[in-house]
Amino acid sequence: AGDLVASLYSGLDCEITRTNPRTAEMIKYVNNAFLATKISFSNEIGNICKQLDINTYEVMKAVGKDFRIGPHFLNSGAGFGGSCFPKDVKALIGKAKSIGYEPLILESVIKVNEKQPGRMVLLLKKELGELKGKKIAVLGLAFKNDTDDIRESRAIPVINELLDNGAEVSAYDPMANENMSRLFGNIKYNSSAAGALKGADACLVMTEWDEFTSLDKEFDMMKNKLIIDGRHMLTPRKDIKYVGLCW
Repeated sequence: AGDLVASLYSGLDCEITRTNPRTAEMIKYVNNAFLATKISFSNEIGNICKQLDINTYEVMKAVGKDFRIGPHFLNSGAGFGGSCFPKDVKALIGKAKSIGYEPLILESVIKVNEKQPGRMVLLLKKELGELKGKKIAVLGLAFKNDTDDIRESRAIPVINELLDNGAEVSAYDPMANENMSRLFGNIKYNSSAAGALKGADACLVMTEWDEFTSLDKEFDMMKNKLIIDGRHMLTPRKDIKYVGLCW
């Protein structure tokens, strides 16, 4: 059976690792958990750099040039979501605890990730004060770009907290509006970024959709030009108050 499966990949120019099913399963969990760890580590450093007025992207770019570390998954921001990273880290935590081991690093990975969306709302409150009655544009609802998947999207806890604070949420995502509407029927969904931004008191960028990088005149439609960028997506204009989550 192993030979048959290995033959399916014979046309690929890569090493094929053969092992037993239990080890193969562990490899997959560890792979995703390690990538999630890199993201949470980068966010932890980003939060520290933010307080010290240091550009975390400059720091992590230099760190990533170390061949022992590499440049991937070092972008500080709103955190990770999706169907794999959160689930696999939590599965490893659960398995470790079931055998009497306390997985401190893995638990911290989840804790840091869960706190990042709240940090965006804190930055918003710092700029606007009370959010009750304020219109907040949320750009990006999917957990990442090029998908309509909202599972564990960082936009979900952000929207929850905005609503809890009495804010009016005006959202846009190129693909995920319909899926998110099944979770939140009490927010406005728009067919364009311009629609979400019109009359907004602030804008939160939650997903790294390419189209957001070309937004310009659309920001002139805002009532108050304030952007909290959770994905390091935008190039700030001089007439816009631009706040990076970790930079």
